[in-house]
Amino acid sequence: MPVYTVHAPTGNGADLAATDKFAFVRDGFHFWAAVASVIWLAWHRLWLALFGWIVLTFAIDFALAWLGVGRGAIFFVDLVLALLMGLEAASLRRWTLSRRKWRQLDIVVADGEEAAERRFFERWTAGHRGLVNDQRSVDRGAPPPTRTIPGQPFSKAPPLPQGGIIGLFPEPGGSR
Repeated sequence: MPVYTVHAPTGNGADLAATDKFAFVRDGFHFWAAVASVIWLAWHRLWLALFGWIVLTFAIDFALAWLGVGRGAIFFVDLVLALLMGLEAASLRRWTLSRRKWRQLDIVVADGEEAAERRFFERWTAGHRGLVNDQRSVDRGAPPPTRTIPGQPFSKAPPLPQGGIIGLFPEPGGSR
């Protein structure tokens, strides 16, 4: 089963109420990072890692060509570098998030990202329910408390229409 790390932004006044900004990073081999490294790094906005990757590959290829190594060996070295990128892609994402002042909240084991989100938020909201004055966790099991406040326009039942009852049985007690 894949392992996901959960990250949340903490800088610039962002708080834990912005759950739509949480990032779930899957640990393990990333196929598309190995096959199309530059596109994968740009897609995930890992700009510093992208710049480092381009400089590293060009420097290694130039050094090997300057040393007179054959094209087959250079291609093999490029394959090894692509394999390393696929293995370390998640670490680069986590490093970039920590550099941007994101903090790691949890580690979740799940079949997919959606299941990881579900499992994380079930555990996270269960941990926040016991806190006093926590506005982020709301108990949705009971009716709203505004129903019994007198004088509020929303606490009164809506008036019945002119005919009395709306629906399939317009007369109370009529045949069905």
